[in-house]
Parts: sequence; structure tokens; C-alpha cells
Amino acid sequence: MSKVRALYDFSAEPGSTELSISAGDILTVTRRDIGEGWLEGSNSDGKVGLFPAAYVEDLNSEPPNIPPPPFPSAFGAGEPKYEQPNYMYSEVPAQDWTNSSDWQSQSAQPEWDDGDEEWDDDSETGTTHPVSQGPASAHLQISKSMSGSDLGRVNVGKSFNRFSTFVKSGSESYILGNLKVSGIIQDKDKIVIYDTSEGIMWEPITEPYSCMIASPKKESKLRGLKSFIAYQYKHFDWLHERLEEKFSIIPIPPLPDKQISGRYEEQFIEHRKTQLQAFVNCVCRHPILSRSSVWNHFITCTDEKQWKLGKRKAERDELVGAKFFLALNAPEKELETFIVEQETEDCSKFITAMDTSIKILSSTSYDQTKKYQGLYKKDYEKIGQAFQSLSYAFSLDKTPGNPRMNLTNAITTTSAIYLEIGKMFEDQPKNDWEPLGDVLHIYKGIISSFPDIINVHRNTLNKHKECERLAHEAKMSPSELKDVKKRADVVSYALLAEINHFHNERAVDFKGAMQSFLAEQIKFYQNIVDKLNVALSAYD
Repeated sequence: MSKVRALYDFSAEPGSTELSISAGDILTVTRRDIGEGWLEGSNSDGKVGLFPAAYVEDLNSEPPNIPPPPFPSAFGAGEPKYEQPNYMYSEVPAQDWTNSSDWQSQSAQPEWDDGDEEWDDDSETGTTHPVSQGPASAHLQISKSMSGSDLGRVNVGKSFNRFSTFVKSGSESYILGNLKVSGIIQDKDKIVIYDTSEGIMWEPITEPYSCMIASPKKESKLRGLKSFIAYQYKHFDWLHERLEEKFSIIPIPPLPDKQISGRYEEQFIEHRKTQLQAFVNCVCRHPILSRSSVWNHFITCTDEKQWKLGKRKAERDELVGAKFFLALNAPEKELETFIVEQETEDCSKFITAMDTSIKILSSTSYDQTKKYQGLYKKDYEKIGQAFQSLSYAFSLDKTPGNPRMNLTNAITTTSAIYLEIGKMFEDQPKNDWEPLGDVLHIYKGIISSFPDIINVHRNTLNKHKECERLAHEAKMSPSELKDVKKRADVVSYALLAEINHFHNERAVDFKGAMQSFLAEQIKFYQNIVDKLNVALSAYD
């Protein structure tokens, strides 16, 4: 067995077969034939699990001075052992969009056979790793199920360093004015940033709307809507890749975790649908993502030919990565570098603290869910069974006209109620801990992108400082330095606008999540009190 050294930190998903590692850890590799970029090994504590092969080095090699590599695709994704369900994706506009022909199209999406279609153009710089699947279809019968104990998986929890290429080339080229696009940027592609009394803001949404994810089995019930579209998970994978590639300064909310083995069951499908809905809600509420052409194509196109044309157009979009900044119209007011640095440093500290707290709360949520469905349920069942044993013993009193039979019946009632409470604990997490965990899942994915985004901004400011030194040494003209400062400010304005949006959304989401969580907890324990009162009244 060989030894390797960890180059980067990697956090394992709770309940998975992954192994958390920290940079500098010495690990013993036990298996190299896992495939899909994963190794199995053990740490110094003897814990065994999977970790990314690209995140470690053999001890006889020098560590590369590069950012962490892209995360490997989910183990087994190339040969899935399950069927991917379609998700019915329907738009429910908040306003009457009768002027849009897309929304007046037929109520049902025709069957699309795009199984042979490549899901990314090989000529493009962006790459995707969609789950291998069969043809997409508007009509899917789910015939397989997953047992709750067969959830072996390797989850991809974060989007690691998707900005590495952007940092190395695009950012510097943009700041120095060497980044161009062919033709003129259309007005519909331009994005406005405002300096308001409440801070730097993206151009607000003027026509809010919402979208709904529905179960494949509910397809027939959706025909009353103006439009619905059936998508497989690979379609969402493709969309996510496009959004990440295009909006380099915006953290894209994560998709649901991928399962890499086992079979589907109704409960799993429903939970995944809930997480997918959370992703859609985040995009719909984002002032930039919700207006993007690739997103609008995704939610409105109901024609197979137009879909493929729009797909190719999105994959050939020029305004991606650092070129995205060329489409931004920022305020002319020059920003104070010191103030911007302070604000971004404050954000960095906040993100670090929030990342830690979300990991703790996610672990707690997972632990409580398991306890509710296991330990707590069993404890109450044991109490119920103990009372049941007592009532059985009392029932053996065969005295004619037994005046103590009421007591026996009351204890029997108490036994049944404790068994009911055990069942209540088993069912409760879906009402409180799981919804809270879904919110944490979204923010865990969002904040995992912020460190790279902030590093992009730091590199931008450092490049500006370097240009200031060059100007001081008469190696750069004042006009060139002014242009560099203006472009650096565009990046700063974009980051500050996104930080403000993040904080505003965070406040709304966590307020709602905590209110819902506490309301469900109160309701749950009140139901327990009510049942215990019923048991108590049996002794009157």
C-alpha cells in the first residue's frame, strides 16, 4: 500500500462514504481501482473512505503550486445502476405574459429524442459531466425503487475552483483592456449596477415570476397550465454548467446531490424534487440569473428544433468568464480601494464563519433526523411495549365484575399512545429538520464559491496596484492607468452588488426557515402533549 500527501482540504458529505482530509495529511491508499477520479484510503486515525485522487500526491513527487483541480465526477456516474426520473418543469408567472408566444404554446411538451445529442460542444472551453442517461421523454414511468438502507453514494458537495482559468487569464486580460468580443454587445445583454442609499445593487427585477418543479407522475395534472416542460436531470446539469461558465462573479446555487448507486423510491424522488425546487427559486429571485438568455431559453422553449438552436447558442456565448464584465454598466463614481478592500475582507470573514456554522448545523440536522427515525422512535416504542406488558399482566386478573378493568384499559391506552408517539418521531423530520437541511444545502453550495470569487477580486485589485507602480515609474501612461482603474471598479461594483444580494436573500431565507422550523417543532410537541392528555384522561 502506497502513501500520499493531501494537497488541499476536502470535506466529506455527512452519511457518505467520503473521507475528510486536510492539506498536509499523510494517507494510506488501499484501493486505486475505484475509478472516476477517486481513491480509497485511510488516515492516521484509521478511518477509511473515498477522496479525490487529484487532491493528493505521491510522497515522492513535488507538490504543484496550483489551485485545487476540478472535482471528479460522481463515482459510478458513467455506468448508472438506476433510472433517472424526468422532472416536470412548469412556469407559473406572477403576471400575465400573454404577449409571449412561448407561453401560448401547446400545453404538453412533445417527446424529444436527444439521447444521441452531445450535451456540450467540444469546441467550447466549458466542459460538463452529465449523468449518462437514455433519451429524454415527456412521459416516464418509474418502475424501480430504492431501499432506504441502500444509499451508498459519493456526493459532490462543492464546485471547487471553477475560476482557475478565469484567474489565470481572463481577469488579467480584462483589467489590461485586452479582452474583446466580436461585434457590439446588444442592449438585452447589458447589465446595470446602481449605487443606491442601501448600497451597491444589481438592476432590480421588474416582473417577478416563479417556476414549479412537479413529480413526473403528476404530469397529467399539469396540462391545465399554459406551459410545462419535461426535463431529465442531465438538462439541469447542462444549465448549471452554462450559468457557472457565464456568470463568473455570481455563486450559482447547487443542484440536488447525485445518487450513484441503488434504486429509486418515492421518498427519495420527492426529496430530490424539493432540493431542485430550491435551486429554481434561487435563480428566479436573482436579478441577473432570472433574466439571462440561457435560463429563459430553458424555461420557455417547447420546440425541439428551437431548443437545440438555443442550446448551441448558449454554448457559443462570448460573454462568459471575464468577458461577462464587458456587459456591465457600472456607476461612473470611482471607488476608494481601501473601502472596497475592507468590505470584501469583512465578507470573507463572514463567509468563513458561515461556512463553519452551516457545516455544524448540517451535521446536527443529519444527526437529529437519524435520531428521530431511529433512537427516539425506538425509545418511545420500548416505553409503549413496557406499558403493554403491564396491561397484559393486569388483564390476567379474571375476577368476576373486576372493578380494576378500567385501570387495565387505561394502561393499554397509554401503551398505544406511546407507540403512536414513536411513529410520530419517525415521520417528523420531513416537516422540520429536512426542510432546514435543504436551506443549508443551498447555502453550503453558494458560500463554497465565494472564496474563489473574492480571490478573483483580490487579483483584480493587485493588478491595479501593480499598474499604479508602473505608472509611478513612467512605464504606463496616466490615461492607461485611469482605464485600468475603471475596469477594476467594474469588477468591484459587481462583487459588491452580489454581496448585497446575498445578504438580502440570506436574511429572507433563514428567517423563513427558522420560523417554519420552530412552528413545526411547536406543532409536533403540542401534538405529543395532546396525546399524553388523552392517555391521562383515560384514568379519570
